[in-house]
Amino acid sequence: MIESRRIKSWPKKERPREKLLSTGAERLTDAELLAILVRVGQGTFKSSVLGENATDLGRRLLRVFHGLPGLDRAHVEDLLRLPGIGPAKAAQIKAALELGKRLCAGKLTAAAFESSASIADHFRPLFAGKRQEIVTAVFLNGQNQQLGQKEIAEGIPTQVTVYTRRVIEEALRLSAAAVVLVHNHPSGSPEPSAGDDDTTRDLARACRLVQLVLLDHVIVGASDHYSYSDEGRLGALATE
Repeated sequence: MIESRRIKSWPKKERPREKLLSTGAERLTDAELLAILVRVGQGTFKSSVLGENATDLGRRLLRVFHGLPGLDRAHVEDLLRLPGIGPAKAAQIKAALELGKRLCAGKLTAAAFESSASIADHFRPLFAGKRQEIVTAVFLNGQNQQLGQKEIAEGIPTQVTVYTRRVIEEALRLSAAAVVLVHNHPSGSPEPSAGDDDTTRDLARACRLVQLVLLDHVIVGASDHYSYSDEGRLGALATE
């Protein structure tokens, strides 16, 4: 087997770290960016795969997990099964991916949630890569400005139990005037299930009892979303 050249032997302009510093991160390939991550904290990169340098390892990660989306969905345990990936490297990779998602969500955050689309856009990066449903409540004041948000429940991909009391208690603690319920569908389709209807109905009824407005229940899919408010179903469910 012919041993790959060590990155230190490459021309400086071709080395991932030097290339990033001189031309900007956006000019690097996914594999080159991963190469920088897996070399952090090490004087010399060492892989258990003979002849493999950090860029080779980056390419292998992308190949095994089918690109960055698959790498994001992978559990830390999945990463640790790969030769050359230890706890430090796995933690660095997952941390970098999480920072990227939070940055995307931050760019989409507005002072006020004025539409179901803005809510879906805010949460989609945060839900990306999740294998199960995550239910989050967003609490708003009278001007529809966000007071806070809280993860209410987490479940398997096709079922989640939402505790209405948790939503009401948090809304009262924040003195919220309104609430929006948001959750993802790992399948990618935002079409509501019978369970989603039940959740919306129960929460709408509870909100009416404490004079809290349920503005919407938004289901976030891979590229689109479903809004109970936009579909005109909130009032009907609350009075059933």
